[in-house]
Amino acid sequence: MSSLFESFVATPEISEALADRAVIEAMLRFEAALVRAHASAGLLPQATAMSIIGTCKVELFDVPKLVRESTRTRCLATPLVASLRETVALFNPEAVSWVHFACSDQELVDTALVLVIRDVLKRIQTDLAKTIDVLLTLALRHEGDAMLARSPLHAASITSFGLTCSQWVAPLVRSQQQLHSAADHALRLHLGSAVAMMADMQGKGHQVMRLMATELQLNAPAFAGNNAHDDTVALACALGLLTGNLGKIALEIAHMAQFELGELTQVNTALAAVPGAKPVPPVATTLLCMVAQVAAQRVPQQVAVLLASLSQEHGNALGNWQTQLAQWPALLAASQSITSAVSQLVAGVQADTQRMRSNLDAVRTSLSAKEGKARFSNELVQLAAELTRSQVEALRQPL
Repeated sequence: MSSLFESFVATPEISEALADRAVIEAMLRFEAALVRAHASAGLLPQATAMSIIGTCKVELFDVPKLVRESTRTRCLATPLVASLRETVALFNPEAVSWVHFACSDQELVDTALVLVIRDVLKRIQTDLAKTIDVLLTLALRHEGDAMLARSPLHAASITSFGLTCSQWVAPLVRSQQQLHSAADHALRLHLGSAVAMMADMQGKGHQVMRLMATELQLNAPAFAGNNAHDDTVALACALGLLTGNLGKIALEIAHMAQFELGELTQVNTALAAVPGAKPVPPVATTLLCMVAQVAAQRVPQQVAVLLASLSQEHGNALGNWQTQLAQWPALLAASQSITSAVSQLVAGVQADTQRMRSNLDAVRTSLSAKEGKARFSNELVQLAAELTRSQVEALRQPL
């Protein structure tokens, strides 16, 4: 399947994080942590564990071959575990029975997915923090720079660009908090979902889970036998809200940067703070806004699929788990691409305050003197500046 049709909206960083090699490496990290935890709990000798751990290295495996074989088994864990056992048998045949011991294929894949999600989340959270910081700075810098308040799409009254920036950033701060909270619940180890496998660990299942969770820097499962995915779907919902909030910002910037308005321009981010820096071609702004809008339009459907997959019969319905797995890479790629695009977009934004004022004056002069004074008075601009300062102060507190 070609990735060329999505290459223009996927960053090199996300392509690397979601590559087949990265996923298999995460699965091998799980297998190594599983064996090490079993040994620490006294279920097997340390020497046996080390012979398995030393084999859990991605460079020892033919990744393309494993991917091809997974199309036959319909689960990547099956060929990987088989290959791991074959490799371990070459060095220590007696250790083979301890490979993937007391663990299901789904637990292996689910935890590997969590490790991949965590890596992508770090990138998303870094870019989001940058965007919030830049917008708060812009808000204070332009707290009293008057511009038209447009609702919907036509001149309604007067505001300031600073207040507009603070209104952009408020939902982002809420999304940042929601993302942290959802990640705290979703980034957990998946193990102990079957009673029989807990029995195989001879009463040391909870100890094994705590040891594994500590090594992988994940939360330990709160309950044994819990194979639910509501926590990861809640994280997907948080990503959906974030992309929607970022999409709104990108769309507004795109409109304000249009030739007809010309209120915003884009400068080289390395020169954004330099007075008199020359704008870059408008196409740069357009491309970043396009990337953001592609993500904003795709993510709601991806989140909806994950929500729909929660309804299933018995412990695990036919195809629901696979449906979730198929959605996550696209959801992560879209979420990271929009966060990166908007971070670059706001870092280079430069307000043309003269153009904002001229657009404002053009509307004001078309009105009667009484209506123009009522809708576009300087007192309203001063109030917008006061609101900006108070909002920025309030928004900085949770950071």
